Amino acid sequence: MSLPDLATATVAGLRTLLDSGEVTSRDLVSAHLDRISRYDAVFGAIRCLAPDALEQAEESDRVRREEGARSPIEGIPVLVKDNIDVAGLPTTGGALALEHSMPMLDAPIVAKLRAAGAVVLGKTNLSELANFLTEDMPSGYSSLGGQVLNAYDTAITPSGSSSGSGVAAALGYAPLTVGTETDGSITSPADYQSLVGMKPTLGLVSRTGILPIAPSQDTAGPMTRTVADAAALLAAIAGPDVADPVTAASGGVAEALQNLVFDVRHLRGARIAVVQSDDADFPHAALAALRQAGASLVDVEMPESGHEDELAVLHYEFAPAVDRYLAGLGQDSPMRTLADIQAFNLENAEVALKFRQVHVDTALAIDHVAQRPAYEQTRSRDLAFATESLLAALGGNEFLAFTGASGCSWAARAGWPSIVIPAAYAENNRRPKGLMLVARPWNDARLLQIAYAAEQAHPVRRTPFQVNPAIFRNL
Repeated sequence: MSLPDLATATVAGLRTLLDSGEVTSRDLVSAHLDRISRYDAVFGAIRCLAPDALEQAEESDRVRREEGARSPIEGIPVLVKDNIDVAGLPTTGGALALEHSMPMLDAPIVAKLRAAGAVVLGKTNLSELANFLTEDMPSGYSSLGGQVLNAYDTAITPSGSSSGSGVAAALGYAPLTVGTETDGSITSPADYQSLVGMKPTLGLVSRTGILPIAPSQDTAGPMTRTVADAAALLAAIAGPDVADPVTAASGGVAEALQNLVFDVRHLRGARIAVVQSDDADFPHAALAALRQAGASLVDVEMPESGHEDELAVLHYEFAPAVDRYLAGLGQDSPMRTLADIQAFNLENAEVALKFRQVHVDTALAIDHVAQRPAYEQTRSRDLAFATESLLAALGGNEFLAFTGASGCSWAARAGWPSIVIPAAYAENNRRPKGLMLVARPWNDARLLQIAYAAEQAHPVRRTPFQVNPAIFRNL
């Protein structure tokens, strides 16, 4: 058996090995479990592992042998963020109050992964309640899971809340990881950990069975090491869900994702509006590579934008959304409402409330009847401002480009798709810097094609083992 470097392995490469019989899915799963065992006591990316992972792999091997692969990700290990339901594993959101909250069913996106033949390896740590517990809490921290560390530089944030999924992908714990984003929680960890992270168009991916913040902005999406792998994962989880009406229009895009053709020549004639930034690590070389590959670039600016309206929207939607999710778990759920979580935290403050619970308190103080007109006005204003600002900057171009994940809030509030790809490493400390591309709604397939072409035109990604060798020397 000859396995590739797990920190650079791709779905296509692993699929070739699996199809040839050179390795089995069981071999892959065993190798990734060994990698987790070796490194994760330091980095803290893994919340829990599936006890049946090897059995899943053996079943995948049987299916491949007797019936043929069900999809391009047959037998490939995948890790999902611990706010996504996986039957047989707790969904905790990193909260001690939910430590024993055990869903009976897979979330639809997990069910789709299983139907595609992927091996659900386990769940990743996250910022508690997807970073909507409180203010001034470090990204990657939760009272249950502890602190996730950035593999490229343990002195800086892993960013998040999908910090564990990001670290897991970067370190080679799995080729595919799933994160969730309300505003920046996929794309920002991807920026900080030299990954591809995609927030799809709102409604392309089901949110059923996912512990929420706000339905107006929540979505799941892929976090991987290459654009092609992100596309393979998104193709597996995209599509309509009758329990999530916002996905009703997703069928055509989901179908297009199944038949993507990638070519660096897709950059020829592509029109990209580049949002200017005074960031010292602005990825000039990446933009030069896009221009060299045939893209037309024009400099634009975005207006100043605070988050006051967005935060008010999230606070209003939070408690009702969490209550609906918890109600769906049935009578055996240890917590029935967000108020129950708040009360548990107060009763166990010494272990559960290192950073307080400001967002929970604010959300539960809202009178949802009296304040609904104000909420509707605020949401309408925020959506209009984000959408109109994006359209004005975009002009007649196809895509917007931002340094790092600096466009994440615009795309999240408007529901537009965004993707971050590795773009650079700072000269003075080698910290990663990404490039974000944003497209109009439902242009996810085209966005992936352009991101792939950009990745190929500027192939700079390095692993944490190359960038930060000192920390691994004694592991």
